[in-house]
Amino acid sequence: MKTDRNITIFGEDIIDSGAVEQLINCLHSPDDIGVLTADAHYGYAHPIGGAIAYKNHISVAGVGFDIACGNKAVKTPVKAAEVDVPKVMDEIFQRISFGIGRVNNEPIDHPVLEEIARTPFLPQRRMIQIATNQLGTVGAGNHFIDLFQDDEGWLWLGVHFGSRGFGHRTTTGFLALTQGLKFDDKPKQFAMSDKPLLLEADSELGRDYIQALDLAGKYAYAGRDIVVNKVLEILGTKAIKEVHNHHNFAWREKHFGEDYWVIRKGCTPAFPGQEGFIGANMRDTSVIVEGVDTDLSRKALFSTVHGAGRIMSRTKALGKTRWTKKDGKRLREIIRKGEVDFDKVQSELKHKDIYLRGGAADEAPECYKSLEEVLKYQGETIKIKHRLHPIGVAMAGEDIYDPYKD
Repeated sequence: MKTDRNITIFGEDIIDSGAVEQLINCLHSPDDIGVLTADAHYGYAHPIGGAIAYKNHISVAGVGFDIACGNKAVKTPVKAAEVDVPKVMDEIFQRISFGIGRVNNEPIDHPVLEEIARTPFLPQRRMIQIATNQLGTVGAGNHFIDLFQDDEGWLWLGVHFGSRGFGHRTTTGFLALTQGLKFDDKPKQFAMSDKPLLLEADSELGRDYIQALDLAGKYAYAGRDIVVNKVLEILGTKAIKEVHNHHNFAWREKHFGEDYWVIRKGCTPAFPGQEGFIGANMRDTSVIVEGVDTDLSRKALFSTVHGAGRIMSRTKALGKTRWTKKDGKRLREIIRKGEVDFDKVQSELKHKDIYLRGGAADEAPECYKSLEEVLKYQGETIKIKHRLHPIGVAMAGEDIYDPYKD
């Protein structure tokens, strides 16, 4: 673990050097503070698993495209052994939409939609249709709905996703504005290693972004609440404990006696007494953690990991692919075999009585670090409250044609 006046790095020996260089590159002035958690890896202009405190600036790329992406976990008064997990997972996968651009098959009304329809920031107001269509859907990639059993046998459920297309379009719009373009223009591409474009928080554009950010955050929270409530309905039970937070956002906070804008990307707030749900992978144990007040916690800006941390790229895991048509369906064809044997992964999950719906090789357990190892590097900054063992996992699946199996 490395710490100096401006930078604190957890698990430096398990973090790629590119993430460290990227963190340093994000610092704008001598007053800025940077943190890397032990699950950190290279990201788009800002390392995933990184927190940066700016005095007067906000980084749009630092917050990222999935504004307010986060986790929610709830404990139920049901014993996991009493649940027909395969049946429940089938209904979850049937009733809840997963994947990029998917719409909700069971449309829902919510006060956040009225806020979007009336927001003074017109570009977001014009997104009301996509916001309405996608509210209560789950994204692709590592976004999930999981059922868990804790060490005492109680059933928990957890979800991980963010603000969907509404948040993504908000980010691309502000990236365009920072480049002197119109909100609806496509932003100019820049290298992942470039310095992030910063907004003056007190400027007109900065104030617009803060307002838009807040609304996208409300939308993400509403989506997770809706999905959790739908799963509780499927289970026929209720929540008796909730843990809900996000890890892609900008917060106004006081640290070391000074006010900062803290940008956390793939980085969970962990203030003293604050609980957080941290997911592992489709096979390993997830946790509920609680922040504690120590000197090291303060240097970390009261931030901790948001997951185990990716170590294998999606292309390396899945193989090189291209879009093709087979039997009238549009699907991805593997043209170079990847490193993950997903049949083996599925067999292992079945052997462990973990019921998987969806998923693909690029979300296999070997694509990630060990969450247990990652948490050890966070040391005295957090304590583990509950360990959650997966019994059902639902993720976006892909229609993949693998000629190597034929």
